Amino acid sequence: MQSPVRIESATALTFILILLMRKRRVLKNNTQVPEKIGMLIPQFPGQTHIFFWREILELQKMGVNVTLFSTRPPPAGLISHRWSQDAMVRTNYLVDTNPVNAAMALVRFPWAALRQDLRHEPREFLKDILLSLPAARRLAKACKAAGITHVHAHSARRAATIAALAKVIWGLDYSVTLHGPMSDYGPGQGFKWRHARFGTVITRKLMRELGEALGDDLPKHLYLQPMGVDTDELTRTTPYEAPVEGGPLRLFSCGRLNIVKGHQDVMEAVKLLRDRGIDAKLEIAGQDDDGGAGYYGVLAAKIKELGLEAHVTLLGAIDAEAVQEKLLAAHIFVLASWHEPLGVAYMEAMSCAVPTVGTDAGGVPELITHDENGVLVPPKDPEALADMLASLAATPERLMALSVAGRKTIVEGFSSRKGAQTLVQGLAETD
Repeated sequence: MQSPVRIESATALTFILILLMRKRRVLKNNTQVPEKIGMLIPQFPGQTHIFFWREILELQKMGVNVTLFSTRPPPAGLISHRWSQDAMVRTNYLVDTNPVNAAMALVRFPWAALRQDLRHEPREFLKDILLSLPAARRLAKACKAAGITHVHAHSARRAATIAALAKVIWGLDYSVTLHGPMSDYGPGQGFKWRHARFGTVITRKLMRELGEALGDDLPKHLYLQPMGVDTDELTRTTPYEAPVEGGPLRLFSCGRLNIVKGHQDVMEAVKLLRDRGIDAKLEIAGQDDDGGAGYYGVLAAKIKELGLEAHVTLLGAIDAEAVQEKLLAAHIFVLASWHEPLGVAYMEAMSCAVPTVGTDAGGVPELITHDENGVLVPPKDPEALADMLASLAATPERLMALSVAGRKTIVEGFSSRKGAQTLVQGLAETD
């Protein structure tokens, strides 16, 4: 039989271990880490959602149990990452056609909370509310069953509508992130932000625009939360090497296939470079929103029109590891977006110490400082882009400096851990 002393010692040891485990749930700055949260991401996991996944993994490293919610799965052609299937298994999809759920949600229509908004917003907002009500009910029920009291909506469009309805009808606490211009996220922004516990915004420029547009509808607490990358994973094992004079110039681009991403402008710049005798070759990773049935065809026709079939390749949606391989093989990363809220693709390239060319548009200047950690050119200007690429190719020492400075910028200010810490900070400071 064990002695009472040994039993008491074991009990004391267990108690100490519990205390130690609790202490681990506190960050170095004494910010309390929540045990669990929900995260609502539209059409997850899509081709551009790697930064969401990185943030989720960082939250888990901090001891947070993250339950994933989404509106619906993405089209099959956009499911491209090795982690996509694992993510889909973990995700609770909220949109269904169950008439019983829709009817039970509709009877809880929050007329009082929406009266003023419906009076001033376009009819599109009422349609969004009606479509979102069943999903909001499912979200609230799922969170109650799982003991989740807070959900972060990683979009100010329908995800935020769903979260706001779950708040005003069923009392589910939520926060929301703005990832781009408000014009991209539909009507009803006052309703979506007014009821949020706090909000996060990816750039200072967007934060100013949000304040000007919403005024008193802003939540009391707003945080700057730039998207981030895993700088430990996105790194080099061998030093960057600039192109050799007279040799090929390997260009790489990565982004959703859409006219605003400027891929067609990069193609025209490649044509100009080749006409000048520079052996430029371009690979583009990414897919259109229709899984290849949309803008992909426009770009394929553009390649043929410019006679670049042997020099420009559309890779489609490829896995993050394949993107990294392409980055490490490239001399220059280039993305000529017409407007870009910030740009995770730029971050990935810079983290891999690849000299990066972006456009002076949107929030990109908050990431790239011209001729310090990358270079900026005007959007919609293939000739200016070609001139910049030719200049860079002719000055390897400039490319080497940009390689080092770009990597340093991302490590110091744009890691995915910072985004996770911002969410935890928001929950702690608004408790």
